[in-house]
Amino acid sequence: MKALAYAANNRLQLEDRPRPEPQGPHDVLVRVRQTGICGTDRSILVGKFRAKVGTVLGHESVGHVEKIGTAVTRVKVGERVIINPTLYCGSCDECLSGHTSFCLHKSGTEVGVDRDGAFAEFILLPEHFLHRIPDGMSFDRAVMVEPLACAINNVEAATTVAGEDVVVVGAGPIGVVTAMLCLHMGTRITLIESDSYRRQHCAHIFKDSADRITLAHPEHRLRRVGDVVIDSVGDQLDACLSLAKDRGRIVVMGYNSRSVVSIRPLELVQRAIRVIGAGDYCGHLFPRAVELARLIPLEAVISDRFSLSEFEKAFSLLAPNPAVDYHALKVLLVPDLIP
Repeated sequence: MKALAYAANNRLQLEDRPRPEPQGPHDVLVRVRQTGICGTDRSILVGKFRAKVGTVLGHESVGHVEKIGTAVTRVKVGERVIINPTLYCGSCDECLSGHTSFCLHKSGTEVGVDRDGAFAEFILLPEHFLHRIPDGMSFDRAVMVEPLACAINNVEAATTVAGEDVVVVGAGPIGVVTAMLCLHMGTRITLIESDSYRRQHCAHIFKDSADRITLAHPEHRLRRVGDVVIDSVGDQLDACLSLAKDRGRIVVMGYNSRSVVSIRPLELVQRAIRVIGAGDYCGHLFPRAVELARLIPLEAVISDRFSLSEFEKAFSLLAPNPAVDYHALKVLLVPDLIP
């Protein structure tokens, strides 16, 4: 099969790999139909997030069940499925206490980071991490379920409720999905983004919700406007402090291992600000995301799709360095797409 592997010097290379086959009784082989390029994938390639060299990247994925192990009961050959890439053992102390995202045996199990992912024609996973796509739901909407699960995890960590003012910093795909979720929950939104392409795309996505969402540029220098402020970028905590109302909650959602911020603890104390890190979502959130996706037009976030062999062009749209503007929102890699 064709697969995109992470190579030395922060590069991707298209390789011929043996097609995986079910080895254990609960293994499922999935023929990948399309996979979204996540901000984490981009962060790996620009050196902001670590991955194991040689690993096939990609984790936001959907496909058809191709083969199943002898004991598989959750899915059948031919069924359409969504991949939950946040694996866990289910038997360690953290898993048994319900905190599957902190599984003590997580090393080597992160799909698309240190375990082969979905930028390939096939992926092999345990059946427990596959969810049937509801009847009538398109692949385009289903491929956005994993980002929705991330958004649910972070929005709920902030105990967000209807009627509040929510500020989302960053209108990349995860920021836009988070804004969609918050709108669905009945909040008012301020979505902050500096990139002109993404602001224009968001204006189209949210054209029917203009009375409840404000698109702003960082230069507007808004102050103390959010009951909840969500940093979907991962390096905007200092800006979030100025955006949060007194007694506000700030959620650091984006992944950026380079970011370092100086905080005055006295400001947190005097203003009663809470800074929250939600981490990965727990397993029980994924089925909820599948159901909630029935009600949110997530497919509107998709702007482009490319074949695996066009990966360089696909990633070039996602601002490979700070001096380059974005030219896409959510980009999909589609194995069987003819370039």
